[in-house]
Amino acid sequence: MEIQKTEILVIGAGPGGYTAAFCAASKGKKVILVEQENRLGGVCLNRGCIPSKALLHIAKVIRESAELGKCGIEFSKPKIQLTQLRDWKESILEKLGQGIASLAMRRNVEVIQGVAEFEDEETVRVKTAAGTKKIRFANAIIATGSRAALPQMFDAKDQRIMTSTEALELEEIPKRLLIIGGGYIGMELGTAYAALGSEVVVAEALDSILTGADADLVRLVRENAGKLFKEIRVQAKIHALKPQSKGIEVKMAVGSEEKQELYDRVLVSVGRIPNAQGLGLDRTKVRVNEKGFVEVDFQQKTAAPTIYAIGDVAGGVLLAHKASQEAKVAVDAVCGETSSQNGGLIPAVVFTDPEIAWCGLTEAESKTKNVPVQIVKFPWSASGRAITMGRTDGMTKLLIDPATEKILGIGICGMGAGELIGEGALAMALGAKVRDLEKVVHPHPTLSETLMECAEMFYGHATHAFSRKRI
Repeated sequence: MEIQKTEILVIGAGPGGYTAAFCAASKGKKVILVEQENRLGGVCLNRGCIPSKALLHIAKVIRESAELGKCGIEFSKPKIQLTQLRDWKESILEKLGQGIASLAMRRNVEVIQGVAEFEDEETVRVKTAAGTKKIRFANAIIATGSRAALPQMFDAKDQRIMTSTEALELEEIPKRLLIIGGGYIGMELGTAYAALGSEVVVAEALDSILTGADADLVRLVRENAGKLFKEIRVQAKIHALKPQSKGIEVKMAVGSEEKQELYDRVLVSVGRIPNAQGLGLDRTKVRVNEKGFVEVDFQQKTAAPTIYAIGDVAGGVLLAHKASQEAKVAVDAVCGETSSQNGGLIPAVVFTDPEIAWCGLTEAESKTKNVPVQIVKFPWSASGRAITMGRTDGMTKLLIDPATEKILGIGICGMGAGELIGEGALAMALGAKVRDLEKVVHPHPTLSETLMECAEMFYGHATHAFSRKRI
C-alpha cells in the first residue's frame, strides 16, 4: 500500500478546510488536502451559502421588478425557465470550484479525492477511486463540516420531502410548499421559493422564527415575510407526514388547533448534524460530545495532541466565516505562532428579505447576562437612501456600555445589512466607542449613514431623526 508523508493533513475542503490548507502552504508547510467530493468548496459552495444566495438574488430581482409598478414602471410577469435557472446556478458553483482547485495547485497543495479514516494519531487511510493509500502526518486538521438533519419522524422515504440539499437542486417549483423550521435556512429558502411562485407555509415549533437573532430585527423580517409567504405559524408541532399520490399529507397542531393539509413538497429545516462519524476517531484520543461535535480548546486542538478540528464539526455557530477564522487559529497553533483568534467576535447574517445582521452582544443576551446597556435605534424611514429604494423596512441598532460608551453590540435589519455589518465588526474589533463611530464621515446618501446617525442619536443630535439629548 502506498504511503505518503506530509506535515499537515487537512480532511475536508470547505471554507475551513481549504483556508487551513492554503494558510499552511503560505507558511511553507507541505500540505495534503483530502476531499471526498469531485468539486472543492464543501457544503457552503455546493449545497449551501453560494447556491442559496444565487437564488436569493433572483428572488430580489423578481420582487423589485414587481414593486416598481407603484413608481409607474411595469414589467410583464416573469417566466421561470427552470432548466436554464439550474444551469446558471451550476455554472456559478463550477466556476468557484475550479477557482479553488486552481489556487490549490498554485500553492502546491496536493489534493486527493477520497474518503479519509484515522488509523491512529499519525496515520490516515484514504479510499480513492484508484485504491487505498496511507498518509502519515505530523498534524491533521479535521474540517468535515455538517449535513442537514432529517429526523426519523420526517423521513418518509419520499423525494418530495426535502432537506436544504434537495431544495437547492431546484427539481421543480411546488405550488404548495411547507417548510418545517423557521430558522435562517428555512426562511432564506422560503424567500427564494416564494419569489419563484410557491405558496409557502412556515411551521416553527418555538414562539418565534429566527431564534437567537435580535427580536427587534426579527419583527421587521416577519412583517415582510407575512406578505411574501402564505402563512407563518409559530408553536406549530408536526405530528405526521404521509406521502399520498397527490402530495404529502401533513398533520400538525398550531397551538390548540389541529390541522390536516396537503402539500406538493415539504422542506425539513430543523438543524444540522456534524460529520464526525466514520472518521475512525475511536482509534484516537479525540473526544466527541453528546451531540456529535468534536471537542476542541481555544486553539482548535482536540484531546489528541496531533489533531485539530475546525468549523461545523467542532460546533459553536455553524458559519463559513467562523470556520475560516478557526482555520487560521489552528494553523497558527500548529506553527507555534501567536493565535489570530479575535475573541469570538463573529458577525452573523440572515439573507432573508430584508436581511438581518449582527455582531457582538444582542439585547436578549444583555438581559440574560445582566450586562447594563443603553440601546439606540435609527429607523430607516429616516434614511434618504432607503426611501429612494422603497426599502424603509429597516433599522440600525447599537448596544452601548453606558459607563464607558464602548459599543457592545450592533444589529442591522434592511436591504444589504450583510454588507453593512462589516463596518460594525471592524469598529468592535478595534474597541471603538460610540463617539468614534459618530465622528466618521459617511457618504450621503447611503445606507451606511444609518450607523453614523444611530451613533449621533446616542448624543441627541442625529440630523434626520429626533432623539432626546443624553444627560
